[in-house]
Amino acid sequence: MPKTALIVIDMLNAYEHADADELTPSVEAALPAITELIARARDEGVPTIYVNDNFGAWTSDRQALLETALAGRYRHLVEPIAPAEEALFVVKARHSIFFQTPLEYLLGQEEVERVVLTGQVTEQCILYSALDAYIRHLRVVVARDAVAHIHEHLADASLELMERNMDAEVVAASDVRF
Repeated sequence: MPKTALIVIDMLNAYEHADADELTPSVEAALPAITELIARARDEGVPTIYVNDNFGAWTSDRQALLETALAGRYRHLVEPIAPAEEALFVVKARHSIFFQTPLEYLLGQEEVERVVLTGQVTEQCILYSALDAYIRHLRVVVARDAVAHIHEHLADASLELMERNMDAEVVAASDVRF
């Protein structure tokens, strides 16, 4: 099996945005599967890379994003998936985990050929990141129960697009093989 990395997308979030009320129930539903993937990756020695939006705070970093997210009213959605010290961390400013970030270089340094995507939002950042991974010739796996959405019908369509157009392996988190 090609070397794999788990990519945790946008989970350090204070949920102080317009779509939070629609998003948080889906995050709550996906959280057990996300937590399971993170634990399995750690136990199996799989690199885990958190890629997180900076929400326009250009001086933010891993610690600042974590502190802000933990200070929010949805702390319970952040605590179980807070990055371990050894977890790699990349800050992004737009939807794709690759857009103007060092992620592609980092994956090359780690000799990663396959990425497992988890996090939020399925119909936005997960979809755009899957496409960008695909055009970089990375194999893409999306754990369907470990991604959260705002609009369920758009998330379902996005998962289908990833599977059909990007040759993504869309499976349950329990079926992800590292």
